[in-house]
Amino acid sequence: MTNADPHELQKFSDLAHRWWDPNAEFKPLHELNPVRLNWIDAHAHLAGKRVLDIGCGGGILSESMAGLGAQVKGIDLSSQALGVADLHSLESGIGVEYEEIAAEALAAREPGTYDVVTCMEMLEHVPDPAAIVKACATLVKPGGWVFFSTLNRNVKSYLFAVIGAEYVAQMLPKGTHDYARFIRPSELATFVRAAELLGVEIKGITYRPLSKHFALSDDTSVNYLFACRRPV
Repeated sequence: MTNADPHELQKFSDLAHRWWDPNAEFKPLHELNPVRLNWIDAHAHLAGKRVLDIGCGGGILSESMAGLGAQVKGIDLSSQALGVADLHSLESGIGVEYEEIAAEALAAREPGTYDVVTCMEMLEHVPDPAAIVKACATLVKPGGWVFFSTLNRNVKSYLFAVIGAEYVAQMLPKGTHDYARFIRPSELATFVRAAELLGVEIKGITYRPLSKHFALSDDTSVNYLFACRRPV
């Protein structure tokens, strides 16, 4: 069985045509992307690296990593999102290879292939996030980097990421997130250890409403990033 929720896939597929509109439903991703891109590049030095972006959607992160000189492959299970990603890649002239395939299936086909694996804003949308973490560990080369981002599960994250972002500020469509699927850093660390990855750094992401910008912080109570390496 595919490790995907049909309802979640349909939700993002229905919005696929809006993926590259910086003022539409994916505006927060556009605003967040430079922060996460710089953080990934600071660790992994993307230029010349072979990179896999799992759950790439319309390709916002995939294209930006390719723009820094990485050889990027993006995978997703939404054919609509991948169609948008392919079209935008042609329009921008930034080459990215896209494929509709599950992370676990690609891991079986291409183990130890990638210098860098990213899985951003995806774990909280799948039934079995631990299986995705395991697939990431299989796909990356020994010594390579794996990067995750997801949402913490606590009262504050519910108030900020669900009530605040979806209902008050209307930064995201209502129903974007299911609070029950949010993942505490301790839980993700357990998945990481079980997959035999080494945790390197965890950073929080905060939103500054006055400047309307995202920034890295030590506050992991809502959004957070997790950097890992596969042992040599």
